[in-house]
Amino acid sequence: MKVLVLGADGYLGWPLSLRLAIKGHEVMGIDNLATRRAVEEIGSNSAFPLPSPQERVKEAKRILGVNIDFSIGDITNKEFLREAIKSYKPDAVVHFAEQRSAPYSMKDLDHAVYTVRNNLESTLNLIYLVKDIDPSIHILKMGTMGEYGTPNFDIPESPFVDAIVNGKNDKIFTPRWGGSVYHMSKIFDSYFLAYFNRIFNLTITDIMQGPVYGTRTSEIVEESLRTRFDFDETWGTVVNRFCVEAILGIPLTPYGKGGQTRGFLSLEDSINALTLLLENPPKREEYRVVNQFMEIYSINEIAEIVKRAGEDLGLDVTINHVENPRVEAEEHYYNPERKVLPTLGYKPKKNLAEEVKIMIEDLIPYKDRLERYKTAIMPKTKWKS
Repeated sequence: MKVLVLGADGYLGWPLSLRLAIKGHEVMGIDNLATRRAVEEIGSNSAFPLPSPQERVKEAKRILGVNIDFSIGDITNKEFLREAIKSYKPDAVVHFAEQRSAPYSMKDLDHAVYTVRNNLESTLNLIYLVKDIDPSIHILKMGTMGEYGTPNFDIPESPFVDAIVNGKNDKIFTPRWGGSVYHMSKIFDSYFLAYFNRIFNLTITDIMQGPVYGTRTSEIVEESLRTRFDFDETWGTVVNRFCVEAILGIPLTPYGKGGQTRGFLSLEDSINALTLLLENPPKREEYRVVNQFMEIYSINEIAEIVKRAGEDLGLDVTINHVENPRVEAEEHYYNPERKVLPTLGYKPKKNLAEEVKIMIEDLIPYKDRLERYKTAIMPKTKWKS
C-alpha cells in the first residue's frame, strides 16, 4: 500500500510513518513544519530535541532499514498538494496537517482565523483533489472526541442518529458541540467529509480520537528516532504535561474541579489503531466514523496516577488545582461508544499506570532542557480574557 502522510513531522505523523514503513508499506510524508514554529512562538519546545526532517529519514534508513520520502510543503497550497497526489499515486492519504491546539486557537482573533483557514482549507483541498485525481483513494482524517463535547447521552459511533424534533422523526448528523475554535473547525471538517462523501462518493475514515499520551512506540529505539513531545499549556496534552510537572517539582495542575472526563489512549495504541484502519479500509464510497480511545479517566484520576508513578520513582509530587482557563463542564456524564476497532480485532497493548512510569523515566534525562521551558507550562490562554 502507498500512503501519503500529511503532517508527517508531528507527534502522530512521524511514528505512524515509521510503523507503516517497517510493515512494508510505501510512505511519503509532507509537512510545512508549522508546529515547530508555533511552539517556539509561545516560548516552548519539544522535550526531546528533534532532528530536521531530512536527518530523520536518514536515521530511519540507517537504524530501521526503511525508506520514507519526505517533502516540505503546505497543503493549503492546492497546486502543491495536487502535484503530490498526482505524482505519488497513493492508495490512502492520512490527514494530520491541521493546527491541533485548542488553546492556540483561542489566543486572539489572528490565531482563531489562522486555525479556521488552515484546517478547513486543507481539508477542502484534499477532498476536491482526491475527487478530481482518483476518487478511490481512502482518506483517513484525524478528528477529535472533543467534537462531541460532553453531552448527557451516550455518544454513538455513527455519522447519523435517529431523532425526534417537534414530534417528527428524522435522521440527523450526530450532535456535536466544540469547546474551542479548534474543535469547531474539526466539527466543520466532519460536516465537509460527510457531505462530500455523499455527493462525490469518496471513501473516508473520520477518526474521533481522544487525547494521546506517551513518549515512544516500538519503532522508536534510538534518540534520533524520537517523535516530538509537547508539555506546555498550549500544545501539551494533560498526561504529558503532568509528567513533566512531576519531574520539575511543579504541582500537578488539574483545571478547576478536575472532573472533566475523556477517553485516552497511548501513543503506541494510537499508531496500532491507525495502521489497522489503513490496512482495513471502509467499504468503497463509505463514510466511516471511528471513536478512537482505550481508557476513560477524569483529570483528577490522571493526576493521582501520575502522582503515584512519580513517587514510585523517587519524586516528590503534589497536586494543586488551578483556576480553569477554559469554558467547559467540569463535572459531567461521559459514555462514548466504541465498536469499529474491536470489530477489526483490535486490543490495546498499553495502560496509563504502566506507561506513565516509562514516560517519566524517558523524560528525566532531559530535566535541564525541560527547566528551560517551564514558564510555558502554567495556563495563560483564557477563553474569556
